[in-house]
Amino acid sequence: MSKHSKGPYDFAGKKEDYYIDENGNLVFTAHYHKKRGYCCKNGCRHCPYGFKK
Repeated sequence: MSKHSKGPYDFAGKKEDYYIDENGNLVFTAHYHKKRGYCCKNGCRHCPYGFKK
């Protein structure tokens, strides 16, 4: 699935919050995590809170 295709991760208007990586995975950005306001402690790729698994 390309990042331009309409698929299960087609969240219109939220492109600053996520992107689709080369494997088709939805990846949340640091912008999204900061907007959410807390760390989920899942070791997210762009965690702005410094959490590492």
